[in-house]
Amino acid sequence: MKTVLIVGGGFFGMYLAEHLSKKGCKVVLAEKDRDFMRRASLVNQARVHNGYHYPRSVLTALRSRISFPRFVEEFGECVDSQFDKYYMVGKVLGKVTGKQFEKFCHRIGAPCEPAPSKITKWVNPSLIESVYQTVEYAFDSVKLKELMVQRLSVANVDCRLGTEVISVRPDEHRRLNAILSYADGGEEHVDGLDHVFNCTYSMINAINIRSGIDMTPLKHEMTEIALVQIPEELNGCGVTVMCGPFFSFMPFPSRSCHSFSHVRYTPHYEWHDCEGKPYIDAHRHYDQVEKQSAWGSMWRDAARYIPILEETRYLESIWEVKTVLPRSESDDSRPILFRPNHGLQGYHCIMGGKIDNVYDAVSEIDRVGLVD
Repeated sequence: MKTVLIVGGGFFGMYLAEHLSKKGCKVVLAEKDRDFMRRASLVNQARVHNGYHYPRSVLTALRSRISFPRFVEEFGECVDSQFDKYYMVGKVLGKVTGKQFEKFCHRIGAPCEPAPSKITKWVNPSLIESVYQTVEYAFDSVKLKELMVQRLSVANVDCRLGTEVISVRPDEHRRLNAILSYADGGEEHVDGLDHVFNCTYSMINAINIRSGIDMTPLKHEMTEIALVQIPEELNGCGVTVMCGPFFSFMPFPSRSCHSFSHVRYTPHYEWHDCEGKPYIDAHRHYDQVEKQSAWGSMWRDAARYIPILEETRYLESIWEVKTVLPRSESDDSRPILFRPNHGLQGYHCIMGGKIDNVYDAVSEIDRVGLVD
């Protein structure tokens, strides 16, 4: 029986822990916080992607189209499908036209129809070229966490909350050992590990550095998502204005409101993990930095495109460090990061840019036969 340590209790870590346990591995799942899915798995738009978001990366779009029905079937009780989703193509600063978006949807097989007049009447026609009715859902992160906790229990995964993995080193038997630090005090050395999967998202390089392993090039953004109550006339709707420096609002099921993000104002600033630069611990930086909302700028710009959004009521903002691969900047692609045996035999780094990427990660692990 292979012994596996999963580092990071976000959705990726939880799903991977269950998957490997079902394959016959003895699995320990270590999460630094005192609960699962408290960071990036919670602080996002809660969008179950169906491909529409990626007209400049057809491969990413096609992967979403494949993963969408699988996720909805597997996690249906955690999915909100009871709203209408519209994609709007902006005229100014846009990177695709309406016709290009239609051809793209046809190419990936995504449902796309002209939106009804009850929706088109709300837009500013001088700034919006086309409006399409699409099919896209949102997930409830709280329900998803609760379901995954139950599944991990059934799978007999050894879950350790309040447990930070400090470093990973090889032992004399060509296996791995890890140093675990407990929030309640004390450390533990776990020996004889066959595999360690680093699923810590923005903190991947923290473990790499402490383990004497080269950094993985990553881009980090301090991001703000506003939680709002949209005007009554738009209740039951989600809207994405694309493709360029535009905005999106979606139902946010775990809080019974809508999330609101803006390509220009949601990311406040960025930094990069790369050799030759001082490393910035993302979680420590998040805790220390002062956060000032850009909601006013989001709101004013969005109301130019959909004037009724002037009546939107701001509730609060949620913040997190968003991490992507640097190459995603050019085409909005969201490939997974999968670095098997990164610096050490049996030590693997995994990261996804959206929730349905988890299927790509599992497929890659199975394809290369890491735990077979």
